[in-house]
Amino acid sequence: MTKNTEKISRKNVLFDSQEVEGLDIRGYDFNRGIDYEKLLDSYLTTGFQATHLFKAIELINKMIKEKATIYLGYTSNLVTSGLRDIFRYLAEHKKIDVIVTTAGGIEEDFIKCLGSFKLGMFSTSGELLKKKGVNRTGNIFIPNSRYCKFEEFITPILKRIYERQKKTRKIISVSEFIKELGKEINNKESIYYWCYKNNIDVYCPALTDGSIGDMIHFFMYKHPDFKIDIASDIHKLNEYTITRKKTGIILLGKGIMKHHICNANLMRNGADYSVYINIGEEWDGADSNARPDEAVSWGKIKNKGEAIKVFGDATVLFPLIVAKTFAKH
Repeated sequence: MTKNTEKISRKNVLFDSQEVEGLDIRGYDFNRGIDYEKLLDSYLTTGFQATHLFKAIELINKMIKEKATIYLGYTSNLVTSGLRDIFRYLAEHKKIDVIVTTAGGIEEDFIKCLGSFKLGMFSTSGELLKKKGVNRTGNIFIPNSRYCKFEEFITPILKRIYERQKKTRKIISVSEFIKELGKEINNKESIYYWCYKNNIDVYCPALTDGSIGDMIHFFMYKHPDFKIDIASDIHKLNEYTITRKKTGIILLGKGIMKHHICNANLMRNGADYSVYINIGEEWDGADSNARPDEAVSWGKIKNKGEAIKVFGDATVLFPLIVAKTFAKH
């Protein structure tokens, strides 16, 4: 019985297999010293998300080489973080063609021009911070005085736009509004100052979902007929996208900005290159968390388009990507 069971066990465990074609899994050898370029190159054969990160770098370099129109989407928390400075670099040097973000991704760029954010801790009590007038985004602290300064900055601009609107009957679009703010801030640390200077269109389909919405709300107590046009922006973005020879999309995070860019590319039967970076799982059916293959089913990414999703934190991954792509070119 023992010999028989041993034979069965060995047969089930130690059966022969076919050889598999492909690269050998191999990590970085620190015996060769520290070479950050080669360290990142070693991600290709490291496996798991390291390999996905390497493939994302390859795809973005293809976008650049083939002069694809590049759409960059990011969530507001990434402007709260130090990634704001990387986005500014990309806009300053015209490395990207279109930006789509959320309300916080617009206003916090301007707010940082008026006062810095501070590094804190995730574990700090929200109740204690509230008593001090400090807002917490993760481990980043934002004193509420920054929003008071933002109101002082934006209210005269709203008034000027309103007076112009009354005279000309023309309602300003969201993208035009963002360019006007970029012009007014006149600060080289601002993403949207450089978007204004370099004529890069910035779209924000959820402009009112943040402090800007608060300011518009307060402004409308005295000027209830104030308007901002969102309809012209979706038409402008879609018409622009239809005419592109090749498109590449880089999506950092999830939500409305992700879908807005993907849906614009549906108008041209899909993007050619797509890189997603987020930590969402697809099991709830939300577009926010979906893998690129779901977008292929909708025609938002081409059937033969190249796409990759990297599961991870964009604050860790995107600086490495930029170092191996846009900054090298």
